[in-house]
Amino acid sequence: MTKITINADCNNSPKKEFLKDFNVAFATGDADFIIDHVSDDIHWVMYGDKELKGKKDFAREINIMKDYVADEMTVHSIVTHGAEAALNGEIKMGGKTYAFCDVYRFSSAGSTTIKELKSYIVTTS
Repeated sequence: MTKITINADCNNSPKKEFLKDFNVAFATGDADFIIDHVSDDIHWVMYGDKELKGKKDFAREINIMKDYVADEMTVHSIVTHGAEAALNGEIKMGGKTYAFCDVYRFSSAGSTTIKELKSYIVTTS
């Protein structure tokens, strides 16, 4: 079972609470939750790795990734403003630790449908 630590304050912010849940879904392999919350024209850039366009390619990648469940995930901070947000933290998986920062663009300020995701990932140990 994945150990989850959320250091970010999500109180009174539905968007922050959603991003916490979205990242927990990544850490625990909940592919359906992730895929259900992206637009049909999702654009995901994983800098230094790959770029995906469209829900079909996104879903294929997520369904591969779901088998790599994290041992631990810590969310350090979540920042939201209008239709944009950023979240950073660390994931421990397979004996390695990764620091990450994801930058999100939603379909609108009130939406939890992600239309753009930019991911920065660094192996720290």
